[in-house]
This record gives sequence, structure tokens and C-alpha cells, in this order.
Amino acid sequence: MFRKVIVGVDGGPTGRDAVAVGRLLLAPDTRLSLAHVHVLTPVRGASNAYGVAQSAEAQALLEAERAEAGVDAELLPITASSVGRGLHYLAEANHADLLVVGSNARSFVGRVVLGDATRAALIGAPCAVAVAPLGYAEDGRAIARIGVGYDGSSESMAALSRAREIAAAHGAAISVLTVVEPVGLVRGMARSGTNEELLTEARAEAAALEGVDANVTLGVAGEELAAFGSQVDLLVVGGRGYGPIRRLMMGSTSLYLASNARCPLLVLARADDAA
Repeated sequence: MFRKVIVGVDGGPTGRDAVAVGRLLLAPDTRLSLAHVHVLTPVRGASNAYGVAQSAEAQALLEAERAEAGVDAELLPITASSVGRGLHYLAEANHADLLVVGSNARSFVGRVVLGDATRAALIGAPCAVAVAPLGYAEDGRAIARIGVGYDGSSESMAALSRAREIAAAHGAAISVLTVVEPVGLVRGMARSGTNEELLTEARAEAAALEGVDANVTLGVAGEELAAFGSQVDLLVVGGRGYGPIRRLMMGSTSLYLASNARCPLLVLARADDAA
């Protein structure tokens, strides 16, 4: 579970979806923080009163969203040049270990589709990021089964470790999916053996994982994991660790899932290892 969770809200249903996911991932005896970013638009001749009015509007929006969600939450209004910059700054300043955002309001209910603001918040974040599918606040579904994308890498091991922690808090089961991409599909990667040999090796490794329902399939990782999301209540995957300026690096699979997941998506980085 996470001890410092910041949820981005915008006064609409997607922000409430994010609040619902954030509440499920919050550690006991800790509080959510609701954040609203007022995007600064230069106005010629604007006085200080203009900025004060914008800050007051952001504070009022946050108070209304806190009341609507019925949560005990700290309120974090901020003015920034973009939603992503504002949320990233708040996450760093408040030492957040999780940032939660909603999906595009024009996506299908129950699906994650990234709008520009959500994508900006996700890419380059200073901590783990969760994305809520549209309509999640009304769904009210508990976390009964957690899915993990597993390939034996340190990032996927961290994802499994974090999934075990969340599962223990919710009394949930864990399903692991290993996707073996067909020989010749991954350009620039030399691999020996046939598809069947690679599947056999992956099955043996997955079977050694304790306390999980292990699944192995042949296909494209992003597509198979997105479909896997329809069978679980939370999908956890590892990112690519942190870049040279300690920002979350998103691989192609994570980015695909962030736009196509069928359940709440939690993207971790190597430094976020819960082990």
C-alpha cells in the first residue's frame, strides 16, 4: 500500500474515478491529498487580483470534490504552466509515493484512454502512477483479484512484490501473466529456440512463483496484458525504472496499457520496489 497518495481532480467524473482508485491503494492511518492544477494562461494587463481569484476558484473546486467524495483529504491547489508540471511538482514537494489520475472523459466506460493532461501527468512522474478507468467511481468494485505483468525482470519482480502487499490488505488473489513474444517479432533482440521452447521455459519459471495463479501466453505483450485486464480488478506492471533525473520512464508496453487497460492500472518503477 502507499503512504502518500496525491489524486489529480478537475471537477469532473474522471477526477472522482481517480479518487476511488486512490482510496483503495492508500495505506491505513494515512490521508489522501486532492490536487487541482490551474493552468496559467498569460493575460495582458491582469492584476494580482486575477491570480487571487483563480486560486480561490481552485480551492473551492477542491473543497467541493472532497465533500462529493466524502473523504478526509488535504487540499493542494497549484498554478502551473501545465497539468503534468503541476502534479509532478506537488508529488516531489510532498514526497508522494503514488500519483493517481483519471482517463479521458470521451473513452468507453470501464476503459482507460489517455487525454493530453493524463498523459502529461503519467510520463516523467517522480513516483508510481495509477490510472483509473472511466466510470470507476460508480462501479464501486472491490479489489478481489490483482493481475501482474511478469517477465522475470527486476521491474516485474517489484510489481509482484507490490501486488502481494496490496492483495494482503484487500484479501485478494493474484494472477500473473507472462507474455512470450514470438521469435522474430522483437526486432534487434537475438533469441535462440523455437516459440514452443520459449513457452516451456516461461511456464517453468511462472510455475515456481508461490501463491499466484500463473498464466503464460504467446503474443504481443501490450495487447495480451490489456485483454488480461478484463479478468482482474487491478493490473500492476513495472516501468523502466528511473531516468537520469529520477523520472519514471515508460516503456512501449506500459504506454500501450495506459491507453488500453480495462481496469485500474498501476505502473511502478524499479526504485519503487516494495520488497
